[in-house]
Amino acid sequence: MVPLDPAPLWDRIADGFTRGIPPEVGVPGLMAIVLVSVALSVPRRSWRIFGLFVTVVHELGHAVAALLTLQRVTGITLRLDHSGTTTSRGRRGWRAAFTTFWGYPVPAVVGAALVWSAATGWAAAALSVGALVLVAALVLIRNGQGVLILGGSAAASLALVWFGRPGTAGYACLVLGLALLVGSCRDWVKVVRVHLRRRDLRSSDAFLLQGATRVPSPVWLGAFALVIGAALAQSVQPLALIAELSARG
Repeated sequence: MVPLDPAPLWDRIADGFTRGIPPEVGVPGLMAIVLVSVALSVPRRSWRIFGLFVTVVHELGHAVAALLTLQRVTGITLRLDHSGTTTSRGRRGWRAAFTTFWGYPVPAVVGAALVWSAATGWAAAALSVGALVLVAALVLIRNGQGVLILGGSAAASLALVWFGRPGTAGYACLVLGLALLVGSCRDWVKVVRVHLRRRDLRSSDAFLLQGATRVPSPVWLGAFALVIGAALAQSVQPLALIAELSARG
């Protein structure tokens, strides 16, 4: 049996760390990309699949925040019902609150970063970084459903790097970035409904933050909305830049 050589895949990932040309899609093309992004993140059928990826980004946001505050991440659990849990050990207090906060806003922040990457020619680099992060995060998964969800996300990301052409990276970043932005809004609406109905509150990061800080959960929901809104606003200029470049071309 011939052993698989990971070198070609690594070469593809390494080749991504070069600046390319932003996609020239024009206004009609941007509208089509927006429609595709909405189709991924709004209808229930497509959300059942893409929403799992949004949950992955959400939980990785908690994990990165824990690492930034010098905590040790002990595991990530992902479930097919779009729920997840990230556990960490270390100093508590404000560090725990910081870690808990960076869940719901992170898909929007990552989405805005992907849109910026597409507009500035760094789309391939963004996809390469994303693939490496997803593969590395597999060591943190602690349940079978999580292996399926994160493994599928990592496989799809690696396939995008392997089979994608330099010119398609920008389009992929735009679709993924906008879909994450919309998905973040959808998840925020969902958690607000949880609080309005006062059901399953323990699944809400805002509820957990209220218990940890004594700051009312509506304040935290508003803080989530501010970060998500800022990410949406930050994406407007890159999208306008892409439209302008297309018009010049």
